[in-house]
Amino acid sequence: MMTKNLLFSEIFPTKTRIRLVAVWLIVVLFLIFGQGILGDTITGTLALGTFLVLLFTIIGAAFGVVKEADELAHKLGEPYGTLILTLSIVSIEVILIAAVMLGPGENPTIGKDSIFSVMMIIMNLVIGLCILLGGLKFGEQEYNAQGTLSYMGMIIMLGGIGLLLPNFIQGAGGGQFTTTQAVVLAGLVIVLYGFFLLLQMKGYKHLYIQPKAGNMEIPFAQRQEGAEQKETDIKAVDPVNKKEIWMRTLILVGMILPIVLLSHNMAVVVDYGIKAANLPPLLGGVLIAIIVFTPESMTAVKAALNNEFQRAINLCHGAFVSTVGLTIPAVLIVGLITGKTVLFGMTATETILFVITLLLSLMTFIGKRTTPIMGMMHLVLFVVFMLLIFNP
Repeated sequence: MMTKNLLFSEIFPTKTRIRLVAVWLIVVLFLIFGQGILGDTITGTLALGTFLVLLFTIIGAAFGVVKEADELAHKLGEPYGTLILTLSIVSIEVILIAAVMLGPGENPTIGKDSIFSVMMIIMNLVIGLCILLGGLKFGEQEYNAQGTLSYMGMIIMLGGIGLLLPNFIQGAGGGQFTTTQAVVLAGLVIVLYGFFLLLQMKGYKHLYIQPKAGNMEIPFAQRQEGAEQKETDIKAVDPVNKKEIWMRTLILVGMILPIVLLSHNMAVVVDYGIKAANLPPLLGGVLIAIIVFTPESMTAVKAALNNEFQRAINLCHGAFVSTVGLTIPAVLIVGLITGKTVLFGMTATETILFVITLLLSLMTFIGKRTTPIMGMMHLVLFVVFMLLIFNP
């Protein structure tokens, strides 16, 4: 009995309980008073105060999501653990984007803005920090080159279809897909992303595991070694550990739901703030990306500093692949159902930054160990991105 009580206190410590209660308290308050607070009489001061409350609540819940997903990651091993974390975080982003689309204003480019912002933040700022800080600490870091290049292939394919293609087709005009194109492309993206996840979890999961020191790959012929070890681990799991996995999953859901319930309120405040302050519309997508990916980004940097660079890659590249693979179909489907205009075509500046990011990422992960100078290049490109938002 003492063991079970101790286990429960470890799974659901006081800090987690306080976080969960505080987050749900804010949810209840907004469910009751939200309509009155964010009605037609909203003022700048009230909007700012509401934004800060929602921001800290959503980020607090997101950190809770990351904590539980990270614990599940260590229990289940790779790549399952990272997939849980990545899909949990990206689902939050998709929810926020959908909330903005369904909000009072017209935001036809919010899907594109969010995907592009995630790319710049994850693949330049976060990856740059991981490479730079990890490289300064360990000199050079190894990763699974073949698996990493499969991520790059997915990024080129999904990013190209979703963000580059719209500007070079007739479509419905102005970077908008026709109904037929939207339905077919959404289906193709779902199929491709689903097949990628299936291979990542089944026959090719060895491509996403940190190789032994001195190696940059795990040969296909040796893939069974990890699988056999996994089988041994599963058989060794006792009922208490299975109970822990279920409990952590429930806590994870309990942290995600408040973000879902508060997303509409956040969308209203963000839309009001951007219009009232006459800020660039792209800031909406940047803000969503920062809110959602801050906890996961910190986890990736921590992994790099622990010399687990493949885990950092799984988190960063996996996050962007999931972002594109889930956001494009979700936004297109929401647009078709609600009749909202959806524009995915990038501007000329965004296209150049997109292409430079792809080329730089390919050069960074072409199959060589990471070096700090490549991290600096990614960070400089992120600074250029931020400069061009405010001074195009």
